[in-house]
Amino acid sequence: MKYKKVLLHPPRALLLLFLFVSTIGTFLLKLPQATTTSVSWLDAWFTAISAITVTGLVVVDTGSVFTIFGQLVIMLLIQIGGLGIMSFAVVIFLLIGKKIGVSQRLLITQALNQKGMGGIVKLVRSLLLFSIIIEMIGAIILSARWIPEYGVGSGIYAAIFHSISAYNNAGFSIWSDSLSSYVGDPVINIVITLLFILGGIGFTVLIDLKNKKHFREWTLHTKLMVIGSIIINALAFIVIITLEWNNTSTIGQLNGPGKGWGALFQAVTPRTAGFNTVDIGSMEEASLFFIICLMFIGAGSASTGGGIKLTTFIAMLLSVNTFLKGKYEVTIFHKTLAFSIIIKALAITVISTGVVLLGVFILELTQESPFLVNLFEVVSAFGTVGLSMGLTGSLDGIGKVTIIVIMMVGKLGPLTLAFIFASKKTSKIRYPEEEVLTG
Repeated sequence: MKYKKVLLHPPRALLLLFLFVSTIGTFLLKLPQATTTSVSWLDAWFTAISAITVTGLVVVDTGSVFTIFGQLVIMLLIQIGGLGIMSFAVVIFLLIGKKIGVSQRLLITQALNQKGMGGIVKLVRSLLLFSIIIEMIGAIILSARWIPEYGVGSGIYAAIFHSISAYNNAGFSIWSDSLSSYVGDPVINIVITLLFILGGIGFTVLIDLKNKKHFREWTLHTKLMVIGSIIINALAFIVIITLEWNNTSTIGQLNGPGKGWGALFQAVTPRTAGFNTVDIGSMEEASLFFIICLMFIGAGSASTGGGIKLTTFIAMLLSVNTFLKGKYEVTIFHKTLAFSIIIKALAITVISTGVVLLGVFILELTQESPFLVNLFEVVSAFGTVGLSMGLTGSLDGIGKVTIIVIMMVGKLGPLTLAFIFASKKTSKIRYPEEEVLTG
């Protein structure tokens, strides 16, 4: 009897792989060895999804509820989710001497949001090497800071856990107050922020910066990511420190340098990092709304972060600027953005907005929390950020499932899920153009 080989479309295959790995993670976190107290299946699933989507939202305290074994499972899920399930599959294939076929290359291309399959395996190798080196450097520096405070074993473990969590933009911490105890600590602030900035800027950008030393040699994507990141981080710092300067519940009670470190950390962390050094729920409403905007924008493509992505946001801004100037082509740095890129950016933004609105609508119907709290939670889940105003732990079953689905959509990408249900048929028929009234 002959069996027909079934080939799944890459988006569907990615979704199935994601569900498979998260299911294994859920079973591991439900083992008696993984927890210090009984954890429900839903809470175990929520934690596994939060880890593999590198979000960081928690329904139970990571440090007190999960044992070292449970925390190691979470750490492994974070690493898999940050670098990509297919990236780990490639490593396993290479170790056992298995050839990377076309179908696997298509999946990797889809997972890493690359244009083509050329050099994809080399990219994965570089990605893994970069990640290990950066995480090791981060862990070494953090160990030097925490060993005197917690001892050799605990200090090294805390350093490794937070280095992996930070670089992969996960936001998980083994301490219930995240990093609030280190709000004015220069070492912790600098190392953690550098880790999640490097993880959030994107693997392709890091490789491009390594291989090309001059600005004019960089790809357009690298130029937009570097300049865009500098501008948005600087703007966020100015806004946060201005709004929170006199807020005694956040940075108002700190000295000058302390205010600066606290504002800087909270300005950068919404770009999908998820750590916090002040009580997020105590921030000014204007600050919280600004952070929601930052979380929705997110990090860079082919990075460990989520959101609609910074380049998508820039493409939308450039399109608006083109319309206002009466031009017909979107240009930047003497390059023209393809029309397909503009359409893709528009689709990502519209679908993402729809997902967020639907999520908020469901929470408004089922939870007793204020609108701003619900909006913050949903955008944090979609952007795989992990910041919360305190709602996560009090969510009911419907609320938890809603956030789980939104975290999955945020990690896999709205277009990936849209392609799962989209028609694969293309038409070459063209119809006559006609204008409609808009605006």
